[in-house]
Parts: sequence; structure tokens; C-alpha cells
Amino acid sequence: MSQTLNASTLLVVPLAPLVGSALAGIFGTKFGGNWIGRRLSHTLTILGVLVAFILSAMTLKSVALDGARFNETLYTWMVVGDLKMEVGFLIDSLTAMMMCVVTFVSLMVHIYTIGYMEEDEGYNRFFAYISLFTFSMLMLVMSNNMLQLFFGWEAVGLVSYLLIGFWFNKPTAIFANMKAFLVNRVGDFGFILGIGLIAAYAGTLNYAEAFAKAAELGALTFPGTDWMLVTVICICLFIGAMGKSAQFPLHVWLPDSMEGPTPISALIHAATMVTAGIFMVARMSPLFELSDTALNFIMVIGSITALFMGFLGIIQNDIKRVVAYSTLSQLGYMTVALGASAYSVAVFHLMTHAFFKALLFLGAGSVIMGMHHNQDIRWMGGVRKYMPITWITSLLGSLALIGTPLFSGFYSKDSIIEAVHESVLPAAGFANFAVLAGVFVTAFYSFRMYFLVFHGKERYDQNPDAHHGHHDDHAHGHDDHHAPHESPWVVTVPLVLLAIPSVVIGFMTIEPMLYGEFFKDVIFVNADKHPVMAEMAEAFHGPVAMAKHALTTAPFWLALSGVLVSWYMYLINPKVPAFFARALRPVIVVLENKYFLDWINENILARGARLLGTGLWQVGDRTIIDGFFVNGSWKVVGMVSGVVRWFQSGFLYHYALVMILGVFVLMTYFVWLA
Repeated sequence: MSQTLNASTLLVVPLAPLVGSALAGIFGTKFGGNWIGRRLSHTLTILGVLVAFILSAMTLKSVALDGARFNETLYTWMVVGDLKMEVGFLIDSLTAMMMCVVTFVSLMVHIYTIGYMEEDEGYNRFFAYISLFTFSMLMLVMSNNMLQLFFGWEAVGLVSYLLIGFWFNKPTAIFANMKAFLVNRVGDFGFILGIGLIAAYAGTLNYAEAFAKAAELGALTFPGTDWMLVTVICICLFIGAMGKSAQFPLHVWLPDSMEGPTPISALIHAATMVTAGIFMVARMSPLFELSDTALNFIMVIGSITALFMGFLGIIQNDIKRVVAYSTLSQLGYMTVALGASAYSVAVFHLMTHAFFKALLFLGAGSVIMGMHHNQDIRWMGGVRKYMPITWITSLLGSLALIGTPLFSGFYSKDSIIEAVHESVLPAAGFANFAVLAGVFVTAFYSFRMYFLVFHGKERYDQNPDAHHGHHDDHAHGHDDHHAPHESPWVVTVPLVLLAIPSVVIGFMTIEPMLYGEFFKDVIFVNADKHPVMAEMAEAFHGPVAMAKHALTTAPFWLALSGVLVSWYMYLINPKVPAFFARALRPVIVVLENKYFLDWINENILARGARLLGTGLWQVGDRTIIDGFFVNGSWKVVGMVSGVVRWFQSGFLYHYALVMILGVFVLMTYFVWLA
């Protein structure tokens, strides 16, 4: 095959989901008169995503095997001086991999949604939204310039807002989607500042042109300070990633986003949208490599997120929120790898995590359906014999999540831990502790959920809320008091298809992605300053040897300890958790209140902003602007006019007197000067 890709074919990839979304959103809803029914709506949207996936897979094959590349502008929107604002595609190994991940997970979620949203009134609208999200995410990852990147960035945020608040009659959903929207605006403010600085000093928004000037940017200082300009740029860009990829302290929106239907939790908040920040930093590696300060900052933020968000997963009882905090923790791991200059490792974990975390979210949704919309894991138990497919796929996803040797999560997660261990940055010490401690925490809360849901005594008939329904009831309309049941095939087939890469994809791809030439000329690392990947390559002897060696390392034994401790506490001796809940009550209170960050945001930051706004309104607007400038100016004009009016009497002798007095004053003035 030729070394270039066809622009028309690439254009079909994002446009196919967009067409499906438009058809379902217009002709399948009240807006367009409900011309097409449910079956045609989901058929059109699934077909659009299927076409996108097939073309993405073909593109990945061409890129990986034939070395094909594409970097062209498709449309010039505006030219302002020397600054061009364009729409174009950059297709390389990083983009092709992301395209496949986005479209495959989206396809599984589309199929799954047929069963999960079967009786929801907004069925067609939901399919329109998730297809629109797929289009937005594809435009983000395929962009060859920062303008299009920002368009995709904001578009996925907008669709996320619509999906989190999909059940717009539910107050908690409306609160959650507004919270997500506002928190992401904080991050996006930093993001657009970073893009603006690049445009101002590099004179371009195109990736290749900006990276070509990276050395020049690295030699500049930020005006009025002695800070390196590239450090300011990178930190601003990363603040955008902190919002989108839910890093501390801008993570507070993601757990509340579980108010949306489960399929969007898998699509947006596990596999695709929240990884946009990780993708962006990896894409911008030529800039981030120039600033150790920014890399240290990234590593510290990632370490805090990886460890402390994992602690919150331990005390959650809502099955979706346990998986949500797991997502936060794993995003922290990816961020730590970025800070260690192991960008390929971060992207590798992004890929493996997408499969097993989407599997865990969809598995949680299957459990919710089988348990008649009970989401509290304390009132489950023994589900394994009722839902065998959901059980085995959820077990595989959990084993991948905790880093069990030979599973996909093991190869990516252990590579992150090794990268941090090899890093020479000052922040690596704390990061090393955080990622190691996080291994035990992850294994503990993951198998706490697994054991409480699938093993032990059946408790679903003891649920005190069993006859009051749950907020998801209106979506499915089932009873709450019958025995659990396995989900229909449209739910279980995506679980099986996601379980396969969750097990094997890491084993198959670790060598080319981390130690081969898969990311050659795509991700840039200064091996002299940051020799992490080079040192890891020397110690790598294949995926089998890595799995064998892992049996003697701390991460394996920490993960095994976490599983055994959770097994003992929740299956053998359930009195132990109650003891710790009493003994560690102050700590539990802090965790239950999520480190009081929501309280700080609402009572200090938000209230302070309201007080500041009120002060600016009362003093600045009403007193100074309205009172002094606006009202004061017309009062002065009125006073002057009142005085001048006495001289405009209309009598000739008055005017003559004024003229004589004026001449007298002028003569006196000139005589005085002489």
C-alpha cells in the first residue's frame, strides 16, 4: 500500500457517526416529528459507528504495517495575518490507535444500549447523543492543529453535559451535569491560555509547525518574570487536562456524573472523554520535554489522584461510584507516567484501561438490570449463579484492573510503576510510594465490590429500599423484589467482546508500543535528560518473562494482599469492616465527605465568588459606574446648563453687556501679561 492515506476515506470516519446522530436526533424525536422508530434509529447510529470502526481498523493496519501517514489541511476557515485557522487530519500511530479504541468501545456501548435503555422514553435521543459524542471525540484525536483540538475538546464536554443530565427531570442529574460543565470550564480556561500562548509566540496553531519551533520557545521567558515560557505553556495546557481527565482537585465532577445512564459512564467517563487530557499531553510531548518543572507538577498531581481517589473507592456502596473512583485512580496512574516522560506507557495504559474499565462499567450496568435497579452492593451477594456471563466477564475485568500477570492491565500498570521507579525527577519519590500503595488499595476496593456482589450470602431480599424503587426505574420499568436474572444478549455480547482485549491486548502489544517503533517520530523523549524508557527497554525480555518476574515483585504481592484482605473481611469475617468503621470513624468521615472538597467549593470558593460579585455590583457597578460616571456626569451637565441658561435670556442688552465684560476681561489679561 502507498505511504499516504486517502483524505475522503478518513473524512468518512467522523462523518458516519455524525450522520447517524443527525438522522436519529432529528427524525427520531419530537423535533422532527418522530418519523423513524426506535429500531431504525439504533440501526442508523450503530451502522455509522460500525463504518467508523471498520475504517479505523483499516487505517491502523496501514499505519502499523505499511508505515502510512497523513497530515493535511482539508479546509481553511479563516486567516488572520499569518495565523491560519484550519480543519485538517494528522493520522499517525497515536491517532490510529485512539480511533480504534474510541470507535470499538462506542460500538459496544451502542449495542449494549439497545437492552439497557429499552423502555426509556428518550431512547432515540440517547442514541443521537452517543453518536454525536463519537463524532466529537474522533475530531479531537484526528486533528492536526490546536483549533480543531479545542473544537473537539469543547464538543465532547457539551455532549457530556447533555448525557449526564439525560434524565433532566431528576434534580440530582441536573446538578451533576452543571457541576461537570462548570468544573471543566475552569480547566478549559487554562487550556485556551496555553493554546493562546503558543499562537502568540510560535505564530501557528498547527502541531508540526509549533513543534518545529519548540527549541525557540524553550529559550524564551514569560514577559515580566524569569519563568520559562514553555513551562507556563505546559502548565496551562495541563490544567486543561486536569479538568477533562479529572485530576485532583478538578476531579469532583466525575463521581457525580454517574447520575447519567450507565452506557455513558462506560463511553465517556471510562474509555474516551476522560482520556482526552492524557492523549493531549502525549501529543504535545515535544513541548513538555522542555520543562522539568511542568513534568514534576504533572507527576505530583497524578500521584495525589492515583492514591487518594483510590481511598474514596473503599467506602463507596454504589456499584457505579466504586468503578468511577477506580477510573479516577487509574487516570492518576496515566498522569504519573506522563510526568515521568513515559508518554508511550501512559498511552498504553490508556488503551488497556479503556477495554477493562468499559467492561466493568457495562458489567455494573448489567448487574443493576439483573438486580432490578438496586445499585447498593450491600444488598446484593450470590449474584454469580444467576448471572454467569456478567460474573465471569466482571471477574476478568477486575483481574485486569488490579494488574494480574498476563492480563492487559498488568503490562501497562507495572510498566508505569517501573517508569516511576526509574525516573530521576524530584517528584519521583512521592510518586513511587503513591503508585505502589495504590496497587493494594485498588485490589482491595475492586474485590470488595466483586465479593459483595457475586459471592457470599444473598441479600437482595433484605434491601430496605427494595419497594421504593431507584432513580433508574423509569428507564427500564421492572420490579424490585424478584430474584436476579441474566441480561439479554445485546448486553452480554458487548461484555464478552470487551473481555477478550481486557485479557490479551496487553500481552500482544506491549513490545511494539513500548519498546518497538510503533510511536517512532510521534512521541518525543529527550533520552539524555529523561532516560526512563531507555532503561526500561534494557530490562525488558518479552511479555512472558515480564509476567514471570512479576511474581517476585512488590506490586504482585501488594495486589494479592489486597484481594486476600478483602476476601477475609467481606466473606469470612464481616465483623472486621464494622470494627474498622468504628475505630477509624474520623477518617471515614473525611472520606465520606470526599476530603470536603465539595464543601470548600460550595462554601468558600462559590460563596466567596458570590460575595465578590455582590461587592463589585454594589460598589463598582452601582456606586462608581452608575452613581459617579453615569448619574454624576448628567448631574454636572445639568448644573452647568442651569448656570449657562441665565446668560441665554434672549434680550439684546444682556448679550451686549456680556460682550463688553468679555472685552474688559481680555484687555485686563493682556495688560497684566505685559
